[in-house]
Amino acid sequence: MCFAPYGFRATWHHLIVGADGPEGVDEGPLPLPRMVDELEEARFVWRAQVEDYVARRRREKAAGHRTPPRANRWRSWSGMLAYCPDFEKHPTDRLAVVVRRVIAAYDSGADPLVTCRACGQPLSADFPCLVCGVDPRPTANRPEFRTLLAHHRWRELWLRGRTRAAL
Repeated sequence: MCFAPYGFRATWHHLIVGADGPEGVDEGPLPLPRMVDELEEARFVWRAQVEDYVARRRREKAAGHRTPPRANRWRSWSGMLAYCPDFEKHPTDRLAVVVRRVIAAYDSGADPLVTCRACGQPLSADFPCLVCGVDPRPTANRPEFRTLLAHHRWRELWLRGRTRAAL
């Protein structure tokens, strides 16, 4: 729950769809070992970046630079690295690949409103990214951006096609 690069719902959907394969998300038990392996691989990439940043900040503080640069605020957003407001539209690459790509994009200083951090495609005036679904705007996670329809689709995925009466 603490490491969800696309936001909790989109990360969960990515893991289910990626681990289930062509048979779909409604068939059989969840393939948890494959899901955990993919998430742990991406988390390992993220943790390595965090450890490097912590070591650098310690050196900076020892040198008298107490306030981190604004450009480094993203380093505390492990749950919003590549937020996808529509949980069904997210990057299809493995999570670790996308996390590496996003970290490299942040470190390069590229403008997130011009080029998508997750897929590298140019962005138009329409957000989120038309290719991978990532929204670069910091306000994208606010509740008013979620629709009632998306809530029902999420509930269906979360319950894996079961109705409330079947529970």
